[in-house]
Amino acid sequence: MELNAVKTSYARWAPVYDKTFGVITDVGRRTAVEYINAQSVSTVLEVGVGTGLALPLYEPDLAVTGIDFSEEMLAKAQDKVDELAIEHVTALRHMDARSLDFPDHSFDAVAAMHMISVVPEPEQVMAEITRVCKPGGIIVMTNHFATETGLLARVERFTAPFANLLGWHSDFEIGTVLKQPNLKVVEKKSLPPIGMMTFLVFKKLER
Repeated sequence: MELNAVKTSYARWAPVYDKTFGVITDVGRRTAVEYINAQSVSTVLEVGVGTGLALPLYEPDLAVTGIDFSEEMLAKAQDKVDELAIEHVTALRHMDARSLDFPDHSFDAVAAMHMISVVPEPEQVMAEITRVCKPGGIIVMTNHFATETGLLARVERFTAPFANLLGWHSDFEIGTVLKQPNLKVVEKKSLPPIGMMTFLVFKKLER
């Protein structure tokens, strides 16, 4: 994805995101936050916070920071925080996920929900997510990854050339997120709709 294409696409999607993609990604979002809520963590970074659909779901004793490159999406997220008086959200910041403005080892948990296939240089984003996660911490991800066979695979290949228009890569390979040497996959499962989403949990090794 080109950066300008991401910005333009999500400016276009922001007004209707909650009732379109937000509905499709609801199960993954809730699964990810429920997992984080059940862990012994206190600080959470949500990369690609979007319109803030996940923010009300976190336990109130967590300190949650959200970042996004789309100012339109962030404005929607801030509206939710204000309207719902969500006190556990400590900051919402405009930021490029390829260069996170946080020190190393800043967060106990990092959430990356339905965003890794929409960013430029996803390998660099994974490196940055890993950098700001504390050793022993977790990275919780939900995303659609490319399938190899069947009708869905054909649809993915057909829509792949329209990534900049759609705002996401339909044929995004899971191997892209598995390259960090100090991350270990501790959980992986398929999620609705029709198993097209994947839930992944990484643990950052203490070394």
